[in-house]
Amino acid sequence: MNMDYDLFMEEIKRTARAEIEGAGYEQLRTPEEVEQAFERSGTTLVMVNSVCGCAGGIARPAAANAIHYDKRPDHLVTVFAGQDKEATATARHLFGEDHIPSSPSFVLLKDGKVVADIGRHEIEGHDPMSVVTNLQANFEQYCEEV
Repeated sequence: MNMDYDLFMEEIKRTARAEIEGAGYEQLRTPEEVEQAFERSGTTLVMVNSVCGCAGGIARPAAANAIHYDKRPDHLVTVFAGQDKEATATARHLFGEDHIPSSPSFVLLKDGKVVADIGRHEIEGHDPMSVVTNLQANFEQYCEEV
């Protein structure tokens, strides 16, 4: 069996983008789009997407399911680590010096300021529902009821 690696990876990236976009997240592909998203008032959940297994098996399903809650962020956005490199670097810079870059990860902003984050160490090795619970606990604390 002979498989073209580049074609295989393109399909994985296409699937990863489609899953998160289908869940209602806006893809931020340029530094300018990231900066504009960080200027929004209210709450914004940033999902740092990835092609790794824990992104596909845990983080993206958690991202899709966590938002079905009485309190949730006003805005849902995503950057794609390793793919949209400049956008991801801009987001990580704006997260601040205390943020440890990891992917996948989640960062919750309120009026452009980081109020909570969930790093890879809280995703990898955990089941999707524990990540959903963690996200929703942050929504409960920082988001308004819809």
